[in-house]
Amino acid sequence: MSAQSGRDMLLKLDQTGSGSFLTVAGLRTKSLAFNAAVIDITDAESAGRWRELLSGGGIRRAAVSGAGIFKDQSSDAEIRSLFFAGTLRNWQLILPDFGTVAGPFQITALEFSAEHAGEVTFELALESAGQLTFTGA
Repeated sequence: MSAQSGRDMLLKLDQTGSGSFLTVAGLRTKSLAFNAAVIDITDAESAGRWRELLSGGGIRRAAVSGAGIFKDQSSDAEIRSLFFAGTLRNWQLILPDFGTVAGPFQITALEFSAEHAGEVTFELALESAGQLTFTGA
């Protein structure tokens, strides 16, 4: 696989819950992290006293974050509205030549900042709120 342009990684929001996705404009950086908690089942009879884990146990989660500048009034307004209402919504993160991760997320952080002689920027954090799907490219 050759190198990919970061601008081709897209974060899309299902505006109404009906599958009508809108690209969150102005994002300069985006990231996706998967995590899985483990369940330790080690006991006094564990071989060599090595830790044992329950296969398939634990909780899986995904976190998405991004930062950029607000450029698009419709996505800006929708993000603010979802954050203040605490609403779960379906999102898509499209990774070029890799695939699409999709499912319900909640906006858990929304930060704004600005320098006196610069543009207003924002940071956004999402946490998974249900089962996610992956569709390969």
